[in-house]
Amino acid sequence: MHIHAINLPRFVVVGPNVLPNVTDIMTRLNVKGNVLLVSGDSYTKAPAEQVEESVAKMGLDVRRFIAKDATEQTVAEVERAVCESKSSMVMAVGGGKSIDVAKMASNKQRLPFISIPTSASHDGIASPIASVKSAGGPFSVMAQPPIALIADTEIIGGAPRRFLISGCGDIIAKYTAVRDWGLAHRLRGEYYGEYAASLALMSAELVTEDIDLVARGLDVGIHAIIEGLISCGYAMCIAGSSRPCSGSEHLFAHALDKIGAGRAMHGEKCGVGTIMMMYLQGGDWKSVKEVLTKVGAPTTAKQLGITDQQLVDALCMAHTIRPERYTVLGEKGISPEAAWDLARITGVIC
Repeated sequence: MHIHAINLPRFVVVGPNVLPNVTDIMTRLNVKGNVLLVSGDSYTKAPAEQVEESVAKMGLDVRRFIAKDATEQTVAEVERAVCESKSSMVMAVGGGKSIDVAKMASNKQRLPFISIPTSASHDGIASPIASVKSAGGPFSVMAQPPIALIADTEIIGGAPRRFLISGCGDIIAKYTAVRDWGLAHRLRGEYYGEYAASLALMSAELVTEDIDLVARGLDVGIHAIIEGLISCGYAMCIAGSSRPCSGSEHLFAHALDKIGAGRAMHGEKCGVGTIMMMYLQGGDWKSVKEVLTKVGAPTTAKQLGITDQQLVDALCMAHTIRPERYTVLGEKGISPEAAWDLARITGVIC
């Protein structure tokens, strides 16, 4: 019997102009003492200042930390800032970088953190998983989920559209991630949680149903992406790992990161990976490609800003990224010849 602890966010608020709710949530959490606020230095600056002002009015001392990247060094700097400011709570206002470093640093310091995303680019906004870069390349680690999450649809809807497209790609990736998880269960006896798998898969299915609304940029479409990402975060909390949300398509995306190929966003890479991995799994890869095309997501190597050779190289090394995680790629991966065929058949390269 597989045993693990399930740690879920206590408060989740989604909607327009909900940023002021931060004070109510902090009051309900009985937050006392100092607060460290981690944010970016671009379009996240304004909402971060709004949160800082609201928290300060509660009589709490707030210290700002600007996270310019998501690296082990930045995590260590956030930890030092926590200790120096004697903070009892960490807040993250921003995109993936701010949330990931705040998540990891707060977990190491055994402090709760609040997630306030300013974009909907990936499922890390509510998950217990943090992704950072080290000297050896990017890696993901189990940290902790936020104790509370505030997603202001006005702010998120105002972010560059590319962020929303990336979030869509990360959600669609659950189609192949769940299949890989089931495969590992059947062939390796790995723990498989039906509820967590169903929750992740449901997120992908609902976003697929609403893809026309997302493509039109309607509020209901933005809401669907945000709630889908949050649901994926809950699926990982319930599973006790990223298994229901990260499979061979993510290994492909991380392989691209490792070889430094292009500047595409995480969810964009995962979307292209999902097309190819769905083909290997014997699924309906054409429908996946159609959904991504409708929302304007990349579906080819060229649209990802990478060469055909870089894509093939990433496919061939993907199985080495997390060798303990069994996927359709198997233990030995695929040959260069098979990788070229796969990419050509799915139209990812011409």
